[in-house]
Amino acid sequence: MLALKTDQKVALVTGAGRNIGRAIALGLARDGFAVVVNVRSSVAEGQAVVDELQALGTPALLCAADVTQQPAVQAMMAQITQHFGRLDVLVNNAAIRREAPIADITLEAWRDTLAVVLDGAFFCAQAALPLLRQSPAGAVINIGGMTAHTGGLNRPHVVTAKAGLVGLTRALAHDLAPGVTVNCVSPGMISTVRNSTTTSGTPQHHAVHHPLLERRGTADEVASMVCYLVSDKARFVTGQVMHVNGGTYLGS
Repeated sequence: MLALKTDQKVALVTGAGRNIGRAIALGLARDGFAVVVNVRSSVAEGQAVVDELQALGTPALLCAADVTQQPAVQAMMAQITQHFGRLDVLVNNAAIRREAPIADITLEAWRDTLAVVLDGAFFCAQAALPLLRQSPAGAVINIGGMTAHTGGLNRPHVVTAKAGLVGLTRALAHDLAPGVTVNCVSPGMISTVRNSTTTSGTPQHHAVHHPLLERRGTADEVASMVCYLVSDKARFVTGQVMHVNGGTYLGS
């Protein structure tokens, strides 16, 4: 296990076993952060990311915890405190993005989606707050989504959850100021590998929206925005939604 270097910052990325979460973890590692990789049940994927991070010379810790369960989140923060003794950045990336016609969406599916996206972000921010406030550069990044702003067919639960995340970002920016910045990164039209446990294949809105840049974005491009927002160069940026969508959606 690699030891934390003197004054090395630590970042926690939820849902970091694949795609955007994995790219964010690797991007932060390249910028010098030690990284806590959170997964809910895909421990093998999470461990693979930890192995990648350690191969880069990055101190890394795997925390398997369901972010919808407050005691599990609190236990995860205790584990981080014991292992690293600090936390400087929280990235709330865990999400469910399944699609279905509204008539077919069960109450369980509705609540599961909101629980992962909204309850998870709230529980993690609340539990991380004592550590974040001790940091000289504390930051929270919520990973939103383009359809929170455009709407989208067959995803009222997803759109509602991601739109709520924008509201939570703005609220937390007030509550955590002045020492901790809070921003939302909103990806759109990103090429990722879809997993049946959290998504329903290629999103319907990908067929109707077209990036001005005439290509899909990459997970690394989303990670680059996150890395900027948690850097010293962005300490005067808080409460904002930063869109990474190639010009597919132009708005605030």
